[in-house]
Amino acid sequence: MRVVAKIGTSSLTDELGVIDEDVIDTICGQLVALRSLGHDVVLVSSGAVAAGVAALGLRARPTDMTTLQALSAAGQGRLMEVYNRRLGARGVVAAQVLLVPHDFVDRRQYLHARRTLSKLLELGCVPIVNENDAIASDEIRYGDNDRIAALVAHNLSADLLVLLTDTAGLYTDDPRSLASAELIPRVEADDPLLSVSAGARGSARGSGGMASKLSAARMASWSGVRAVIAAASRVNVLVDAAAGVDVGTTFMPHDRKLSARKLWIGFASQVEGSVVVDDGARRALVERATSLLPAGVTEVRGQFFEGATVEVLALDGALIARGMATCDAAVLRRVAGKRTSELPPDVAHEVVHRDDLVVLS
Repeated sequence: MRVVAKIGTSSLTDELGVIDEDVIDTICGQLVALRSLGHDVVLVSSGAVAAGVAALGLRARPTDMTTLQALSAAGQGRLMEVYNRRLGARGVVAAQVLLVPHDFVDRRQYLHARRTLSKLLELGCVPIVNENDAIASDEIRYGDNDRIAALVAHNLSADLLVLLTDTAGLYTDDPRSLASAELIPRVEADDPLLSVSAGARGSARGSGGMASKLSAARMASWSGVRAVIAAASRVNVLVDAAAGVDVGTTFMPHDRKLSARKLWIGFASQVEGSVVVDDGARRALVERATSLLPAGVTEVRGQFFEGATVEVLALDGALIARGMATCDAAVLRRVAGKRTSELPPDVAHEVVHRDDLVVLS
């Protein structure tokens, strides 16, 4: 079995943002135990920014991009130092792998990442993956390692994705504020729970939240990968999850499998605007998997440029799809509602091509 596990900042650090080496030691012990059982294991680990905050003696996590990137550069080495030491004590070599969204969108980079990760596993290493925050543009604000982990699981054709957090799984309500909230043990591939609205805000030390974990679980499901959200503090959580033991909330794999590019567009990229379409366009997108044409557009919202990710909305505001626009918002406003024969020669016939469109409804 090939297992991808992800652990978040709030699980790795104390209230001051200092790396909790005992937690990392426990996780490393489980990674080695999985390897001894014959499984390939990859760990996606957050914590670089928080480690940088602690290393520089800051009292709180900053919010501006430049400082966050500097802190991640200061903290990444300290984070890897702990993994190197704890895995090395068990005779296993940790291998740092820093990725950015481009590595999943560009086909050549996607294949290169897969070859590298596969070779590391073949050599007996445990890859420790993190987003390359120090050189990212907007991903610190809009990306997170939950989605990166789902994309890594897709890249490696993993059997299992385990998202470790500070709660026991997905609940019917926020268990921190409602004592009657109940744990949901299993979510089927077509269950509406995969698209519910959950808390998007993570802890003060991290950037994630249950919303990003639900998104990652859906990405995994649509990659044919079983996903589990569970508490990092649970004893033997990774080993038990691999063995099929109920350790939190399990999301079953879907028979619909998207490409990594479409997974990124649909679930992980920054949305920069939206277009509203009429009922005819909605039916064409959902029932016939067509491209979105200008004729079906009734409204353009926001300012975006060619190549930006936009949401496609129905007249009632319901989310239909996400996709990459072929033109700027200003251009689209001029041609919205026009038939293909009425378009200027320099305007693309599709607002969003079907190859860059992910239907979500």
